[in-house]
Amino acid sequence: MFVANDDAHPQRVEILQMWETISGKIKEIGYVPDTSHVLFFVDQQEREVKLQYHSEKLALAFALLNTTPGSTIRIKKNIRVCGDCHSAIKYVSKVEGREIIVRDTNRFHHFRDGSCSCRDYW
Repeated sequence: MFVANDDAHPQRVEILQMWETISGKIKEIGYVPDTSHVLFFVDQQEREVKLQYHSEKLALAFALLNTTPGSTIRIKKNIRVCGDCHSAIKYVSKVEGREIIVRDTNRFHHFRDGSCSCRDYW
């Protein structure tokens, strides 16, 4: 289980390193953080930092560390996935060659090869 900015997990250092690695890879192929999903009144750089540690991104990094390459990753959210996380997960599915299924409060999102089954309607 993860929460935003989680620092209590026993693998927190490895999880954060994995997310930073993945974040770099997806930025190379076009991912740009969408800071409009940050509700705090902070500068642009701080907004990008806040986005990088949403719970689904931490869960995704954990799964990449602890599952077999090529296997399907499943993540369950207790709230709706934000637009930035949705975009990031699409890119991760492409770079990692993984199917990623995210269940949020509205629907199942099946990410594969850089696209989502919801067709970006959520």
